Parts: sequence; C-alpha cells; structure tokens
Amino acid sequence: QVRLVESGGGSVQAGESLTISCAASGYSSCMGWFRQAPGKEREGVAIIAVSDDSTYYFDSVKGRFTISQDKAKNTLYLQMNSLKPEDTAMYYCAADQRWGGSICPSLGRREDKFKYWGQGTQVTVSS
Repeated sequence: QVRLVESGGGSVQAGESLTISCAASGYSSCMGWFRQAPGKEREGVAIIAVSDDSTYYFDSVKGRFTISQDKAKNTLYLQMNSLKPEDTAMYYCAADQRWGGSICPSLGRREDKFKYWGQGTQVTVSS
C-alpha cells in the first residue's frame, strides 16, 4: 500500500514558477505527475523511475517542467517554470510498485498503469 499526499499548489501569474510536492509512504518503483483541467481528460505531465532517475516528459511541458525526487524524504517534486494559463489544472501524483526501472518512462505514460493516486493539488495560472 502506498499513500500519496500532494502539496504546494496555488495561484500564480503567467511566467512565474511553482514547485509542488508529493509525499509518499511505502515503496514505489515508478512515479509520475498527471493533471486534469476542468472539462478535460486527465493527461500526463512527467514520469520518473525511482531506481535510476530516468524521466519522461510529455510534450506540453518539455523544457519548462522538471520532475525530481528526494529518496531520503520519499518525496516527489515537480518544478514548474514559465507557467502558462493552460497549465491551470488539478495536479495528481501517481505511483506503482509492480514495475519500474527502464520500463517506467515508457509504461508510465499510461495513467491506467498506476495503482496509487493522491488527492491532487490545484495550480491556477492567470494571465
């Protein structure tokens, strides 16, 4: 069982930066960030393999967002730079412990593969 608790969301202006966190309890081998804007389907943001820090970024955030982890704190981060109004969404942390390593960045692109989810943290970007 893995419990995920996101924090750090808030309201910012376009062009500003924000870092959100996800505190995890229990072992995970692959973790990711997903987001859902009002009226839209949930979409992937970034994926990270816990064992080797290999990552994958979805096109909408490449070059602006950075996913990272602090293994000692068992915490996942998402640093978001150059935020745009279209980044406004509820951001969810996801984790799984059944698969990871080299498989994580590819298989983790599918949200249906993640077993554990947090409750989300809201990020609002105004123009």
